[in-house]
Amino acid sequence: MRSFTSHPAWTLGFRPFYLLAAALAALYVPLWALQYSGWLGRTVFAGPAWHGHEMVFGFAMAVIAGFLFTAVRNWTQQPTPTGGALLAIALLWLAGRVLVLTPWHCTSAWVNAAFPWTVAFCIGRPLLRAKNSRNYFFMPLLVAAGLVTLAMHLSALGFLPVPPRSGLQVALDVVLFIVAVIGGRVIPMFTNNAIPAARAERTPLVEKAALGSVIALALVDLLPVPDVVVGAVAAIAAVAHAVRLAKWNPWRTRGTPMVWILHAAYAWIVVHLALRALAAVDLIGGTLAVHALTVGAIGGMTLGMMTRTARGHTGRAIAADRGEAILFVLVQAAAIVRVGGALALPTLYLPSVLASALLWSAAFGGYFVSYWPVLTRTRIDGLPG
Repeated sequence: MRSFTSHPAWTLGFRPFYLLAAALAALYVPLWALQYSGWLGRTVFAGPAWHGHEMVFGFAMAVIAGFLFTAVRNWTQQPTPTGGALLAIALLWLAGRVLVLTPWHCTSAWVNAAFPWTVAFCIGRPLLRAKNSRNYFFMPLLVAAGLVTLAMHLSALGFLPVPPRSGLQVALDVVLFIVAVIGGRVIPMFTNNAIPAARAERTPLVEKAALGSVIALALVDLLPVPDVVVGAVAAIAAVAHAVRLAKWNPWRTRGTPMVWILHAAYAWIVVHLALRALAAVDLIGGTLAVHALTVGAIGGMTLGMMTRTARGHTGRAIAADRGEAILFVLVQAAAIVRVGGALALPTLYLPSVLASALLWSAAFGGYFVSYWPVLTRTRIDGLPG
């Protein structure tokens, strides 16, 4: 009889973590919408801090872990966690999701910090063995993510004199940088592979400006600088990323859902940075900029990459069918409703929150249901992975 840890679900990191991320995304956002509208009571983190913490350190971190465990193996030809080790790391992530809802705040703090640190250790070993210095930066970023979630818990316990939500901006800057790096590497490549006539380009000067501006924004978020400085850096970053996206010729991808979802998601980074610039001078609320990043950019990019990775690493054709295209439309609609509804008419704020939550939940719930049989069975081509 085959042991549980030899099940196909534990053969490569993307399998369990994409399913866990999709399940969390489908369940937690509607729960937060109910809490926001007054139907549910408080959690350990007060109000939006819980929602933000779980979307960053639960959902996004699970996707990042699944992606890195899979990608690092390809980059280095070195093993990453499988079988019992992968199961243990998945249980560590799950323990963090449960503990954040309990009175055991100290335990929750260390467990949630331990997850990104464990991922950093597990990808660090193969990266160092292969001397893959190009990707060393993932290790300090994951260590920083662990420190941020630890700081959020200590703040909620009263040990740090800052509100827990203040750590979320740092965490979002970390995730934004990861998305910008990965997006810059894969989007033009995937575009040219699927649509040679697109002729997506990468220019060294534009690449440095785009990534450098994100680093600069993260630094000013950490420093006690005037809001106008934050706004200026965000505006410069928006221009840099708009130029970067334009060089990928996104308008030529509209007939290829597996590609246009990545371009659409990246466009939300430009929107996020532009809205951050406006929020810094009090022209709009900062929450709109946050959700342009989290729902539009992170949500769209993760759904697109989860679909592509799952198909490619299970031996299937890398092409979206009608059902997957609908999921892509749903997550983009969630972003448009969440950001655009409140911008168009402030009185639509609460309805836009609830409608966006339903659209988001439908997108990731649909992914979970449709990809459960894909991610829990062996590759259709018989290859390992």
